[in-house]
Amino acid sequence: MRPMIQFQNLHRYFGPTRAVNGISFEVQKGQVFGYIGPNGAGKTTSMRILSTLDIPTHGDAFVDGFSVVDDPDRVRHRLGFMPDNFGTYANVNVREYLDFFARAYNLRGRQRLAAIHRTMEFTQLDELAEKPINGLSKGMKQRLCLGRTLIHDPPVLVLDEPAAGLDPRARIELRQIIRRLAAEGKTVLISSHILTELAEMCDAVGIIERGRLLAVGTVDEIQKGHPGRNAVRVRVLGEVQPLLAWLQDHITIHQHRIDGEQLIFTHDGDRESEADLLRDLVLAGFRIAEFGSERRSLEDVFMQVTKGQVQ
Repeated sequence: MRPMIQFQNLHRYFGPTRAVNGISFEVQKGQVFGYIGPNGAGKTTSMRILSTLDIPTHGDAFVDGFSVVDDPDRVRHRLGFMPDNFGTYANVNVREYLDFFARAYNLRGRQRLAAIHRTMEFTQLDELAEKPINGLSKGMKQRLCLGRTLIHDPPVLVLDEPAAGLDPRARIELRQIIRRLAAEGKTVLISSHILTELAEMCDAVGIIERGRLLAVGTVDEIQKGHPGRNAVRVRVLGEVQPLLAWLQDHITIHQHRIDGEQLIFTHDGDRESEADLLRDLVLAGFRIAEFGSERRSLEDVFMQVTKGQVQ
């Protein structure tokens, strides 16, 4: 199958600044793709190009096979863009706001009414249909912005920092909505600074810095391409200091931290060496209550791949 989102050697320059510098990757149907990077990395610029709100200096981007340069009208009917900041209108309620955007997408008559009903029901805004937008909470405003993004039922969604400023419950509910959309076959490109949430909802991620794509793939694939030291957590019954002294005599540990009865340390070994280490600790007389590897998080990978550079 052809990808639903495709960047092909995308460049966007603003004078001497190369905001996007040779970006290429694909997102398949039904995938949630996390687009991450520091502020000023080029995420929003490339997302705006994909949404036909800007044009590339070089290269191209495609939505469902249609070029954002050559076929922007076809792209707009297949894509919904949720910006990080969106405007509201005075004296407009929830239903009227969605009705405005439905009309903008040329939905008419029963088709428009069905789209508004479907969108309010999916985003759980139906009970707030007559409420003025200015009276909505931050979480409800985010749902409304997502609703306007969904109003024409596009197969591709581009969400720029949709969880910004939300409370924990609203973020969880938003994450559940995004997974439901993916389960229905929609393709989602989402940027966020909350990396733990992206790791839970995304099928793949792309890491961008200074306009360049540094890594792309699943978290596990990126980890394999950027190997780091493994972390082990050991909890013993009794004092931790003798355990630390034994480890320092028998293996090379790089960093360690004591947390109550637990010792967390990093080393260069693999899973087999950790299994051997557990056996040796038991034979040495240590009463091991817990022993396990700590899987590196998306945050760990991000910190390893990026350098904190800005442009």
